[in-house]
Amino acid sequence: MLRKSKVRIAAMRMNRRKFLGRLAATGGAALLGRASQAIAIDNFPGYRDRYGVLVDTTLCIGCRRCEWACNEWNKLPNKPIKSFEDKTVFDTVRRTHAGTFTVVNRHIDSNDSKPVYVKKQCMHCEEPACVSACFVKAFRKTPEGAVVYDASVCVGCRYCMIVCPFDIPAFEYDEPLTPLVTKCTFCFDRISKEGGVPACVNICPVESLRFGRRADLIKLAHERIRNNPGKYINHVYGEHEVGGTSWLYLSAIPFDKIGLRTDLGRTIIPKLGKTFLTAVSVVLVSWPVLFTGLYVFSRMSSKSSRENMPSTKMKAGKDG
Repeated sequence: MLRKSKVRIAAMRMNRRKFLGRLAATGGAALLGRASQAIAIDNFPGYRDRYGVLVDTTLCIGCRRCEWACNEWNKLPNKPIKSFEDKTVFDTVRRTHAGTFTVVNRHIDSNDSKPVYVKKQCMHCEEPACVSACFVKAFRKTPEGAVVYDASVCVGCRYCMIVCPFDIPAFEYDEPLTPLVTKCTFCFDRISKEGGVPACVNICPVESLRFGRRADLIKLAHERIRNNPGKYINHVYGEHEVGGTSWLYLSAIPFDKIGLRTDLGRTIIPKLGKTFLTAVSVVLVSWPVLFTGLYVFSRMSSKSSRENMPSTKMKAGKDG
């Protein structure tokens, strides 16, 4: 699994100790306020010049070079490029996990039995559910469009995994001491530098992946649909789903046939889950405080009882 330096491990342990200490010492008030801020719904219109990727599934050939490039750039478990040429992985539909940020799955067109290859990774939502669910702000949406994760403040609650409509965030269950939540980073360290593009886009040999400003990619997608009547489904997946995503898809067959959810609607997930997330935050913060308070009260009561109890020796002396 991912290697972590001693400094990083120490920082994570310190942050988690600080979190627990602050919870007991302050009664959770500061954290409750932070949780309320995290779930606030402001109808954010999105950053103006944010980036995106257009995935044209009619062009993908299933070479899996994008998987290899992602693995190499993010220093995931070391695998030779030859292992990514194994096509037997297409026998089952895969999902991303702690050591794999992107996967390519094969779906069969029921009309002509042709394979359709579809890349899957974090969608980098316009108004991410993971950001709203995280009461310590371990996730944030950047102006560039990426949803990034700060491991140093994560407390491992995993609410991001529960609320994600695309089932993306994964947890390092095999890391007993300092497990992290992992997912595609949109190669933020590359795109934040002028001229940089995600590693998967850079290596794609057939230009199935197109990187650029999200607004431009949406225009391009609609142009392809108009200029190729009958080739594509008349819909750009990700333009409006759950308020919009940074990754957009074109397909020749219905999106539910290629592993993409079509039951999400346009409403952003944070708005749908506002009541639930509020309750979760209150429970998470209030219960430890309540039990800490009961424990302290119990100890004080016990101490007070012992101090007020008459001494056995004194009673014996008086009776004699």
